[in-house]
Amino acid sequence: MSLAIVTGAARGIGQAIAARLVESGHAVLLVDLDERVHHTSTELGGHGVRADISQPAGVERIVDAVRALGVEPRVLVNNAGITRDSLLRNMDEDAFRAVVRVNLGGTYALTEAIAPLLVDDGAVVNISSRAQLGNVGQFNYGIAKGGVIGLTRAHALALAPRLRVNAVAPGFVESEMTLAMPTEARQRVVDAIPLGSPGQPLDIAEAVDWLASDAASYVTGQVLYSCGGRSFA
Repeated sequence: MSLAIVTGAARGIGQAIAARLVESGHAVLLVDLDERVHHTSTELGGHGVRADISQPAGVERIVDAVRALGVEPRVLVNNAGITRDSLLRNMDEDAFRAVVRVNLGGTYALTEAIAPLLVDDGAVVNISSRAQLGNVGQFNYGIAKGGVIGLTRAHALALAPRLRVNAVAPGFVESEMTLAMPTEARQRVVDAIPLGSPGQPLDIAEAVDWLASDAASYVTGQVLYSCGGRSFA
């Protein structure tokens, strides 16, 4: 059995990814700052660690947890991220830097730390976002997630041929945050999706599972948009 490490896994998309990887036969290490990570990991029969990927001490804690498990790591899923949305004219520097530090900086730091531990033919899957193509009110998030795509391609070249590195870019996915939106605002977003409905966490998990599997053994440096067609509409 190989190990899959999933960040931002206490709930939502990260939890769905971890659950899908368990179904595919992986042991899982769930990483999150949210204390619910321990409950979620117990539910999935995995292991959990609370850590901040944007801080060196947090990255070190994850590396220590991987080594302590004594299971060969094969998959790293960089899903952890934060938002600090506002219109550009209202955005302060702290909000800009925080989002870039976690979404881009944390993904870079953890990949650099975990990649040497991954077995040959292992896979890194980064979670970007359709927002990198432009979303009003998500200037900082869009930049960070665009940076994740650039990082994906750079790591795909740097870590080849030993590892494959790809990204999934979700669109509008049902979550605690999107379900709390005002009904009219939420419907406007859904109406703009060519497939006519929001995505589900499982949709993203299936895409990640495929990229992490042997079925995608000749795929690296690519971005898979799982957004119902919003990437071109």
